[in-house]
Amino acid sequence: MSALLFENVRRTVGREIPQEVLWDFRKLFSEKTFDKKTLLCREGERCRHTWFLESGAVYSYYVNNAGEKTAIQFALEGYWTSDMFSFFGDREALFYIETLEPVQALALDRQRFEEACERFSFAERFFRILAQNAHVAQLYRIATTNSETAEHRYLEFTRRYPHFLARIPQYLIASYLGIAPQSLSRIRQQLATRQARS
Repeated sequence: MSALLFENVRRTVGREIPQEVLWDFRKLFSEKTFDKKTLLCREGERCRHTWFLESGAVYSYYVNNAGEKTAIQFALEGYWTSDMFSFFGDREALFYIETLEPVQALALDRQRFEEACERFSFAERFFRILAQNAHVAQLYRIATTNSETAEHRYLEFTRRYPHFLARIPQYLIASYLGIAPQSLSRIRQQLATRQARS
């Protein structure tokens, strides 16, 4: 239970890192197992960890005043998840993070995060690139949610994240895209009909 993390690091920093160095880095993490429908983080509480998923699926969401959930992020194995506002700012979390499947994860708390950045020359670059990529993805999502049609948003989601389609419930994908579940069902039916005719 580490090969996926090592590959994630190497791919992100774009260079080989000796295996023994990666194992020392790995020792800073603790192994965690969570059942389905477990909250890793609650809005209003401190989010003390960032998690690297070895298996399973989670999603992040917020709840509005009417009690409705809005999905803001999905993560499968090979992805990182946390409430960065809380983790880095030592503030109350903005979001909930909940497991959609049983999850095996590697958890890194803030103290160990700082230790990793101090001890390992690749770590600051690695975490900076992760943060950059997450920020860019969020900006892209905001831009397309406010400017593109629902069908275009769904098609773009399927193109960018095809691996999510079989694992993430459709109603959560609809929430993430800012589309009513019934509208997403209609879009999918229309796309299937067009595909069958072509």
